[in-house]
Amino acid sequence: METENTMHRLLIVDDDNDIRTLLAEQLGRAGYQVSTAADGTAMRQLLDREHVDLIVLDLNLPREDGLTLCRDLRARSNTPVIMLTARAEPIDRVLGLEMGADDYLAKPFEPRELLARIRNVLRRTEALPANLEPLAVRRARFSRWVFDLEHRHLVDPDDRVVVLSGAEFRLLRVFIAHANKVLSREQLVALSSGGRNYEAQDRAIDLQVSRLRNKLGDDGGPDGLIKTVRNEGYVLASSVNLE
Repeated sequence: METENTMHRLLIVDDDNDIRTLLAEQLGRAGYQVSTAADGTAMRQLLDREHVDLIVLDLNLPREDGLTLCRDLRARSNTPVIMLTARAEPIDRVLGLEMGADDYLAKPFEPRELLARIRNVLRRTEALPANLEPLAVRRARFSRWVFDLEHRHLVDPDDRVVVLSGAEFRLLRVFIAHANKVLSREQLVALSSGGRNYEAQDRAIDLQVSRLRNKLGDDGGPDGLIKTVRNEGYVLASSVNLE
């Protein structure tokens, strides 16, 4: 790997000591500062001590797997995550992206490919406009629904709680913050995932919109809350009151 002038710090989380050592050496030669952890406990301890710019996270870890750790990371930070796995099943990739991973790489892989993906994710993250901050409100009311941002759930018109996944919560937060504005798929990915790799998630965004519609009892028809605007994207067609 060629050296590049950067001071980014990476964290490699993998229970295979050989892989951790190899990647630390290779990425170190490319100019990165690299820390390593064998499991989720060690990862959290390290993150409490130092800032990390990107995490390379193995899916198959002891005790807590990579999907669980990625979901927990997303609940508290926007640190980019590239997920590694020994499996190449499409469902693994979809689940990883829905949990908030920025990119996905199946083992075995060439270290140069991982380096290229790291550069790409960091470039996209740093290019994110500064105004894409989380919505600073406690609740939002729209069409007899209540979106509780403190407790991360919905309350339907019959006062029943509707639990949201992490991806559904982030997507609805974007729609609420930009109500009655048409958002392209690329904008939805950038706004809901902190500027992560659009190319890795463009196919997943339609699935996420469909699942959010199901939670809202929305069939995607002309009277639905989240409307499809042909060749443009999606729009939350409702007035919103913020509290």
